[in-house]
Amino acid sequence: MNSYKHILLAVDFFEQCDPVIHRAQELAARYQAKLSIVHVVDSLPITDAGYGADIPFNLDLTAELMANAKTRLATLAKQLAIADNDQWLEMGSPKTEIIRIAIENKVDLIIVGSHGRHGLALLLGSTANGVLHYAPCDVLAVRLQDTQ
Repeated sequence: MNSYKHILLAVDFFEQCDPVIHRAQELAARYQAKLSIVHVVDSLPITDAGYGADIPFNLDLTAELMANAKTRLATLAKQLAIADNDQWLEMGSPKTEIIRIAIENKVDLIIVGSHGRHGLALLLGSTANGVLHYAPCDVLAVRLQDTQ
């Protein structure tokens, strides 16, 4: 197995992201690797309870989503002792932005959560699947439990 030097944790702030976070911490400690974090707000914002706020429709949704995501990212980064220059909040296509950050920062392992969807849900595209197929480095997709 490779000895990783720089691990990028891609988070989406859903309640079930804890296993992904714990796996990233565990691997960073095991390999004494630098741990960075990224969150991407999809460029087609949809009101989502994952950001921890009820957003009225008369507000600029994008600005509100970015502000809430920035707060959540800063809180998580502080818990993980990740420096400001090792955390990114981006807007756009999650798979594209995660890969761009990984390339620009010489990441050798990306850790993402995966719901393991099949059929139509998979064809519509998942972030984990996109990152897995296009990343220039290793990708660990941590299986998440679907809550239904």
